Amino acid sequence: MESSVGSQVRSFVVANYLFGDDARMPADDDSLIEGGVIDSTGVLELIEFLEETFDISVAESETVPQNLGSLSGIEAYVGRKLGASGLTPSA
Repeated sequence: MESSVGSQVRSFVVANYLFGDDARMPADDDSLIEGGVIDSTGVLELIEFLEETFDISVAESETVPQNLGSLSGIEAYVGRKLGASGLTPSA
């Protein structure tokens, strides 16, 4: 995960769910929920972070594991949302 989106999401996860313990960061394709990194409340916090940071709106129908379940899924989802809006991620 090398993009600006990916690095911002990774930093958020490490700071907010892993309490700075980067060694516990799952692989990009691993499930954040199944891996015990986030729970249902954490998903809501993640959505709030994505909406504020990337100026996107996450619809309830989009809150599925494919979009928000892994680091790579989040990066792809935000990329699609930004592409659809014509915006680019800020560094």
